[in-house]
Amino acid sequence: MRNAALLLLLLVPAAPALPEVPPGPRVVHPGGPSRFAWPDGRKAAVSLAYDDALDSQLDNAIPALDRHRLKASFYLQLSQPSLRDRLPEWRAAARSGHELGNHSLFHQCSAAAAGHEWVQPQRDLDTTSAMQMKEQVLLANVMLQAIDGQHMRTYTVPCGDVRARDGDYLPLVADAFVGIKVGSGAVAPDMATLDPAAVTVDAPEGVSGDELIAIVEQAARKGSMVNFTFHGIGGDYLSVSNEAHEQLLAYLDAHRDVYWTDTFLALMSYVRRQRGLPLPAATPAPR
Repeated sequence: MRNAALLLLLLVPAAPALPEVPPGPRVVHPGGPSRFAWPDGRKAAVSLAYDDALDSQLDNAIPALDRHRLKASFYLQLSQPSLRDRLPEWRAAARSGHELGNHSLFHQCSAAAAGHEWVQPQRDLDTTSAMQMKEQVLLANVMLQAIDGQHMRTYTVPCGDVRARDGDYLPLVADAFVGIKVGSGAVAPDMATLDPAAVTVDAPEGVSGDELIAIVEQAARKGSMVNFTFHGIGGDYLSVSNEAHEQLLAYLDAHRDVYWTDTFLALMSYVRRQRGLPLPAATPAPR
C-alpha cells in the first residue's frame, strides 16, 4: 500500500516550475577570503524550519509567517498523512516562497537510541542499509520536485541519526543537497569554516518567545546563523506555543535590518557563493 501511495503521489501533475533561489552576490572584504559577512550589513541569518509535515504547521505556522512576510523551510516526511490529505496547501506554501525540504520518505531513526522506543521495526535505521537510505532519500527529492517544480534541495536528517545498518549513509547523498542539517546546536560556531553538509540545528520544545529571541541575539553577537527546527506549533508534538512562535516572528519582522530571515536553501546558497563552494547539480534520480 505504501508503494502504491508513493506512485500515486508521483503521478499527481507537477506544479509549475518556480524560479530557483539565487545564491546572492559574493561579498568582498578587505580582510581577505577568510572573512564572512551577511548581505546588506546584517549581523546574522535566521533559518526557521519545520519538520515532519504536520497539520499545525499548515494551520498555525504558515499563516503567522505570511502575516510577517517571513519565508521558512518545511521538511516533508513524504509518508505523512497530511501530505496526502492536504497536498494543495503544501503546494500553495511553495508558491508563496516557502521551501519544501527533504526529510526522507519514512523518517528512519535508530531504535537503539535513548528515547526512541516509538521507532517502528520497519522504519528502524539500524536495520536499513546505507544504499537503501540513499535510494529513498533521492527518490524523495524526485517526489518533491513533482510537488513544487524545484530542482535544488536541502535535507534535514531524521533524529540526527546517520548510521545505517552497514555505515553512515550521509556521504552517499551529500552531493545532492545545497545544505544538510545534522547535529545539535542552534548557532553555527564559525561561518568561515562551516561545512554545508553538517549544519547544526536546535529543535525547540516548550520554550518561551524570550528564550528563542535570546538565541537569535547570540547569533548576532557572533555574526553567525541560527537554525531552528520546530515541529508542532500550537499543537501536534514537540510543540512550541503559538504565543512563543508569534513573539519570535514579530521580533524578526521588526529587526529586518539586523537579521536575514529566509529559507535554508536561500541562506546556504549564499553561504556557498560567499565561500566559493559550488552548488550541487540538479536533483539526480535514484538508480
